[in-house]
Amino acid sequence: MMKKPFATTLDPASSLSNHTGSWRTLRPVNVFKLPPCNKQCPAGENIQQWLYYASEGDYEHAWRVLVEQNPLPACMGRVCYHTCEGKCNRGFLDESVGINSVERFLGDYALAHNLAFKKPARETGKRVLVIGSGPAGLSAAYHLRRFGHTVHIVEMAKMAGGMMRYGIPVYRLPREILDAEVQRILDMGVTIEYGRKIENVLAEKENGKYDAVIMGMGASLSSNVDIPSGDTTRILTALDVLEKVSTDG
Repeated sequence: MMKKPFATTLDPASSLSNHTGSWRTLRPVNVFKLPPCNKQCPAGENIQQWLYYASEGDYEHAWRVLVEQNPLPACMGRVCYHTCEGKCNRGFLDESVGINSVERFLGDYALAHNLAFKKPARETGKRVLVIGSGPAGLSAAYHLRRFGHTVHIVEMAKMAGGMMRYGIPVYRLPREILDAEVQRILDMGVTIEYGRKIENVLAEKENGKYDAVIMGMGASLSSNVDIPSGDTTRILTALDVLEKVSTDG
């Protein structure tokens, strides 16, 4: 029969052999690692962190953590197909956390309480041209402005939003929600020019004295279907139909 518990079978004097002052040679270290939902998120959101603040009822703090990566939470909370929930560890216990629903709530909370993005603490003096005002162009403008760069967006359409406006139906993404989140980015000092298509990027960069150009035109062209010996004059692409519905309705 052992006279000592299993975990303390070494004599205290054994520390004299390795000069550590204790027989333990390893010390636990806290390591911050992201859960699977964070890794799955295409926007790279720190889901774990903003869910924590949301669960504590600190909604503004949760929103500010969320928008460190994604400046359009009210829009994404409505249209994102939330693959993060398929990777949620909670799903192995009962069911996944409703991440997308919480994101939409935080986005709507920010709009209802007029929460604004913080303006940059300093100006770098650098000028950046962003071509396109879809989710890619708007996000690029937002992050560049946070660094203190002067950002100007050129959009060929009459309004900002790209496929969020001209590809997603109104019932899925109300335009007042989209307009409000776009305006919040513009309020940081980002400028935008509508109804102009840039034909020569290098000439535009030189004439505008820009230090860099971000091309965020997106993928708004439909794929063609090869139908041999068929009459394609009556075939409409889905994107054309959605654009007509968005602009006419």
